[in-house]
Amino acid sequence: MLNLISYASSKYTRSKLRKALPNQFVYIIEELLYKTDEFTNKEQYYTKIVQQIISLGQADKLIIGLAYTTQRLVVDHLHVVGDIYDRGPEPDKIMDTLINYHSVDIQWGNHDVLWLGAFAGSKVCLANIIRICARYDNLDIIEDVYGINLRPLLNLAEKYYDDNPAFRPKVSSSDKLSDHERLQITKIHQAIAMIQFKLESPIIKRRPFFNMSERLLLEKIDYDKNEITIYGNTYPLENSCFATVNPEQPDQLLEEEEQVMERLLLSVQHSEKLARHMKFLMKKGSLYLKYNGNLLIHGCIPLDEEGNMEKMTIEDKTYAGRNLLDVFEHYLQEAFAHPEETDDLATDMVWYLWTGEYSSLFGKRAMTTFERYFISDKTTHKEKKNPYYYLRENEEVCQNILAEFNLNPDHGHIINGHTPVKEIEGENPVKANGKMIVIDGGFSKAYQSTTGIAGYTLLYNSYGMQLVAHKHFNSKEDILLEGTDVLSVKRLVDKELERKMVLETNVGEELLKEISILKDLRKYRYS
Repeated sequence: MLNLISYASSKYTRSKLRKALPNQFVYIIEELLYKTDEFTNKEQYYTKIVQQIISLGQADKLIIGLAYTTQRLVVDHLHVVGDIYDRGPEPDKIMDTLINYHSVDIQWGNHDVLWLGAFAGSKVCLANIIRICARYDNLDIIEDVYGINLRPLLNLAEKYYDDNPAFRPKVSSSDKLSDHERLQITKIHQAIAMIQFKLESPIIKRRPFFNMSERLLLEKIDYDKNEITIYGNTYPLENSCFATVNPEQPDQLLEEEEQVMERLLLSVQHSEKLARHMKFLMKKGSLYLKYNGNLLIHGCIPLDEEGNMEKMTIEDKTYAGRNLLDVFEHYLQEAFAHPEETDDLATDMVWYLWTGEYSSLFGKRAMTTFERYFISDKTTHKEKKNPYYYLRENEEVCQNILAEFNLNPDHGHIINGHTPVKEIEGENPVKANGKMIVIDGGFSKAYQSTTGIAGYTLLYNSYGMQLVAHKHFNSKEDILLEGTDVLSVKRLVDKELERKMVLETNVGEELLKEISILKDLRKYRYS
């Protein structure tokens, strides 16, 4: 392992290596690491060090420390291209791991922004995260992990709702729910879904430039006939649960519903653990990142069918491309900085990022959550994707996007997440002659049957890029008992004709700035 560390650290300074070593073993490891075989004067000394480590019962800790050091040296910096939340049962553990990671950045996914929005004061974002957790039997993350009291919501749900097949939680075969638990979650699911639909309407009405009037769905229902007219067609409704809806004012919350949301929001914003996670997510995150000449983005760059940047007008100003993403991020930061505001433009814009037509995170024309619950005609469930998702196969389009972000279109790449690559059906994650690399391969277990693999990792070093496709991972116990390994398949994406130097990276740019500042200080001091 010492030889491996020596090799992995060969391009780093001794100072950087020292920082990567486990604190309790720094002196010992350095002694063993920098020993020389040229002379034998200290041979017994080195042997005695190893013997003492073993006799003191510290060998396992040393080996673990060396393993983590190797990992840290090999993975010098980690990019997480979106959606930590709502992709499995324990996102809090992922967040704790990332908080303790030595160097990381995050490109927010649509679900990440939904959680940020809830913490920033958006009640409709909060309703969404609870609804999603109820749908996938993941309310434990809300109540047990983050300490958010769901009892008032349960009381409301018990009062107004019964069993409903459309709202029963989706559970895996390994999950065991009692009939009582299943019924409770089903009721909570209905209660929070109806609150969500009600909360959406006032936002749509006060922000006409969102262009979402077609989504005022509660107003399009004929409650006597139990049917809805949308996009010029009338459909019967199934699994209706409109007990709390006033047909005369369908978006009006009951006083009980208002109280529930106020208490939930208060609980969310006073959760110490959630606050720590959201502040870290905000600090380390962004909608996009330009890194080493590449563009990292979770969702899309909104395009029209001709490949031009789609425009959105916000308060009489029109934005497109990079400027649109910059203004989205500005509003998200503003909302997060003022969590006491719950219905200002910034907070509403966070919800738009989750569901809006020109959102770079959503990337579809409309979110058909309501239709999936209540309309059996599956043609209404279809969510039309932004043209970006088929135009990204075109090299020229990708080059135009890179140029929009002031990146070299000939040498740069777009690193994209969000949409799982169906490798099982032969889909290639490397598109547009290598300009586009889609790295969503299904780390989330729920998507692995869709992708056929267990996720992608993109590796990038001075020699070029490699895309690693991971095979399914069951457990550490299986690996140890059966002697199997975690298999991964690498493919070369791009090879540097000339090895890239630190000077040509983001880190190099920062070092040059520091050198320039030091030179200016020196000149000022001694001139």
